[in-house]
Amino acid sequence: MKILFIGGTGTISAAISRRVLELGWDLYLLNRGNRNGDLSGGLREKKDSGGKGNLVEITCDINTESEAEIASKLSGVLGKGGQFDAAADFIAFTLPQAERDYRILGGLVKQYLFISSASAYQKPLSSCFITESTPLANPYWEYSRNKIACEDFLMAKYRESGFPVTIVRPSHTYDERNVPLGVHGKNGSWQVIKRMLDGKQVIIHGDGESLWTMTANSDFAAGFTGLLGNIHAIGEAVQITSDETLTWNQVYAAVARALGVPLKAAHISSEFLSAIGPYDFTGGLIGDKANSLVFDNAKLKRLVPGFTASIRFDQGVRKTVNYILAHKECQIEDPEFDMWCDRVIAVREKALEELRRGPRP
Repeated sequence: MKILFIGGTGTISAAISRRVLELGWDLYLLNRGNRNGDLSGGLREKKDSGGKGNLVEITCDINTESEAEIASKLSGVLGKGGQFDAAADFIAFTLPQAERDYRILGGLVKQYLFISSASAYQKPLSSCFITESTPLANPYWEYSRNKIACEDFLMAKYRESGFPVTIVRPSHTYDERNVPLGVHGKNGSWQVIKRMLDGKQVIIHGDGESLWTMTANSDFAAGFTGLLGNIHAIGEAVQITSDETLTWNQVYAAVARALGVPLKAAHISSEFLSAIGPYDFTGGLIGDKANSLVFDNAKLKRLVPGFTASIRFDQGVRKTVNYILAHKECQIEDPEFDMWCDRVIAVREKALEELRRGPRP
């Protein structure tokens, strides 16, 4: 099969790119080319033997080049009248970007996969049990509302003209370079890990007992590639997650165990974290991670027989922690976030102490 990925080197898409080549399919990567060499598995090398598919790199910034130039480059690699069996844009976040993809790819693809988000499901939730029919509505996060607008547009085009769209909704997916956590600063999770290693308290939103799901990117890739070229997925929305459900306390405890240190947790309400600033936790917490979610992957398993997420979180995060500890480039410090955590925790401790000392009813 001929598969086109726009982007293709991120947390989710890098694993899918590797799997596409392992399956022996031809992968066309349309991106700026800045990170292709970072992908493990020799993606820069074109391989057509040993079960490896060909890699074709199309250097292009889809957000700055004209649609005519992009279409010309794609037609050039396809040949006259050619089509991609499937295409996915991993860097489309807004309605104008989805509309652009529709205009460019409308006649060039047999299937277009739009990467949406499980954060698009209704907040507050009417039920924590999530299926693809759970309503979409998120007043707390513009990111999610943009994804909903894209879904609405693309599904309308499917109904009106048969545009072959498949909607894919990931939840919290991680790779070897990032530890998935609920509360962290602008530089990612390393500063939280460092606090654990230094014996400091780390902030867990709420009481830590809300339910969440973490999915390893290699598991996600197995589900995603099962949808590529799948005629039964056309016109459908499909969520791809692990079946394992964890509390946030269990998530942080698994990270601490992987580091070989005790977990020292400071539980702070999500509403408080959202209100105090300067970090914007309204969307990421109130509109997402503070909610209990239990995903039903029955639809995915019907479309991709035999699929199962095989990596348990404690096993996957141990590999991630070991990778990060062995690679200095993943250890990006964030002193501002560290000081902010100290301040928030100090306020919490002071309030607790004053209440303990105060008059009792």
